[in-house]
Amino acid sequence: MRIFVTGSSSYLANVLLPMLCEHPEISDIKGIDIKPGKFEHKKFSFSNIDVRDPTLSQYMDGYDVVIHLAFVVLRSALKQQRKNRELIHDINVYGSANVFQQANKLGFKKIIHLSSAAVYGAWPDNPDSINENQARRVMKGFSYAEDKNEVEDWLDNLEKNSKIDIIRLRPHVILGPQSQPFLLSLIRQPFYPKLPDPQPLSQCIWENDVADAILKSIFRNVSGAFNLAAEPAISFKEMIQMSHRFSIPVPIKLLRFTHKYLWHISSVGEEPGWLDGMPYSLAIDSSNAKRELGWEPQYSTYDCINKINHKS
Repeated sequence: MRIFVTGSSSYLANVLLPMLCEHPEISDIKGIDIKPGKFEHKKFSFSNIDVRDPTLSQYMDGYDVVIHLAFVVLRSALKQQRKNRELIHDINVYGSANVFQQANKLGFKKIIHLSSAAVYGAWPDNPDSINENQARRVMKGFSYAEDKNEVEDWLDNLEKNSKIDIIRLRPHVILGPQSQPFLLSLIRQPFYPKLPDPQPLSQCIWENDVADAILKSIFRNVSGAFNLAAEPAISFKEMIQMSHRFSIPVPIKLLRFTHKYLWHISSVGEEPGWLDGMPYSLAIDSSNAKRELGWEPQYSTYDCINKINHKS
């Protein structure tokens, strides 16, 4: 089996690539990214190329499965261009479409796309636990969720007009030593939004558990969407209180104002749109992945928070 990985220098790829290289049925892994990575292995080769590159097919030819990780997750990674919404959309949506088109034309066996639980959105009428039959709903003003939804719309059309197997993995917030620094700082800071009870519920998932789901997706004869999250669903308030003996509730309006102000005047933080979902629950059901992929997370939600805070 020959594997093509986009975003091979990403945080999650740092966890995934060693697992791919250790698998005896995988003979060759090709990674591409716009920034060089540090990973080296006899099975792995790297090319410095953009997913939007019109010559992408030359690099993809001869491979069996594409694992698509390349995506602008946090705008701060773009530095001076972090507010360039047109650029972000071009990378995320056109770049993804270019990868999928080439995989389809070249006769790949499978596309594995790392989507997100964010495609469901955090809404006041969300059920207690969302399965993959729940309609995707766009959270306007949160570009990450907007683009993840648009990429899935594109895959909907490809599924109707192609025989290629398409797997969409929808993990909740990914935590671990390799995870995005903004997410780590968000969990480790002492503030949480002051909201009425019952508190909205959320989840997370450990990075190794996501990589394990990707690995299992390669060899399972399945397609479709698969939610990935640790249990149980708990509130963000509880997550912060696990991290800090003395935590500080802050009115949500003040959080929004402060975050928006910092976003406009500095390079601190991320776009304000993601805060709009904080008053509402977003908890997902991962039983489909357990049943169809044979996947089981090794870490609970509590394990994830404790490990981030070096308590275990």
